[in-house]
Amino acid sequence: MGDLFAWLVSFFVLIALLVVVVYQLMCLADLEFDYINPYDSASRINRVILPEFVTQGVLCCFFLVTGHWVMSLLCGPYLYYNVRLYTRRQHLVDVTEIFNLLNWEKKQRLFKLAYLIFLLFLSIFWMIMSALDEHD
Repeated sequence: MGDLFAWLVSFFVLIALLVVVVYQLMCLADLEFDYINPYDSASRINRVILPEFVTQGVLCCFFLVTGHWVMSLLCGPYLYYNVRLYTRRQHLVDVTEIFNLLNWEKKQRLFKLAYLIFLLFLSIFWMIMSALDEHD
């Protein structure tokens, strides 16, 4: 039962990460279509970047603690990318450069979204497998 609980927790954490990345994409789309100004868009995105990074790190550590080594290894590249962005001080969106980097920022978040969806499907698969194993 503990394994199923671990997969449920990881499922909801992945959903939360997906919501944060979609929120960032919506802010960038609003900026692109000129619904909000660059300052508001950058401040909204910058407000959720560090919680996204921390949540991803906690999820990776959670997989390590619960013994799901494959999922932890699959979370590794995303965590490494976030740590690299943070150590190079490139994790925040700059208000003055947001229009010049708009396409790059959107592509970056779309890649994150695709990666998180892949992790979500794997998590759902393993959750179903562990539920079926415990049923027998």
